[in-house]
Amino acid sequence: MKVLMVNGSPKPNGCTATALQEIAKVLKEEGIDSEIVCLGGDPLRDCIGCLGCTKLDGQCVFNDDCINEILEKAKTCDGFIFGTPVYYAHPSGRVLSALDRMFYAGKKYFMHKPGAAIASARRAGTTASIDALNKYFTIAEMPVVSSSYWNMVHGNKPEEVLQDAEGLQVMRNLGRNMAWLLKCIEAGKNTGVAVPVNEYTNKTNFIR
Repeated sequence: MKVLMVNGSPKPNGCTATALQEIAKVLKEEGIDSEIVCLGGDPLRDCIGCLGCTKLDGQCVFNDDCINEILEKAKTCDGFIFGTPVYYAHPSGRVLSALDRMFYAGKKYFMHKPGAAIASARRAGTTASIDALNKYFTIAEMPVVSSSYWNMVHGNKPEEVLQDAEGLQVMRNLGRNMAWLLKCIEAGKNTGVAVPVNEYTNKTNFIR
């Protein structure tokens, strides 16, 4: 089993990465593989609603950044954690652009797989940022993984995050809960419990 973690910060070794690395340690202890992918500082397109991805097999029509690479990894991953720094009490624009494109083009790779969101901030805006990311999971029928407190760490620098004892504890508990849920899902599959076959036909778009 493997968890793909996406760092929505342009900094590969910043505060958000520090939190994700703490989760990775626990996943390893639990026998779960993980990989951290950083969105980085290169230009990242927004979704423009062109519908080009509907003609492709789970890929975005734009192939000039990391999105299709992440979607390719998502095919074989069992769980996901998306991390974001907090900018003006909101997730980074980068992570929102990435999620818009990934879930529009490759939603099928995420469905029924556990997802979690984490946020790092100097002080405030974390719960609003986590809430925004969680909405991607709930529209894709993904179990949302929680922890012993809201999934956040505080600090303006990585060394300050390392002083946030409670925040790091929350990350570790999140890792344990993710591992537990993945093992439960695997055990269910082994006993014949299949993913649900749901309805998708009725779209009541009354306002046109």
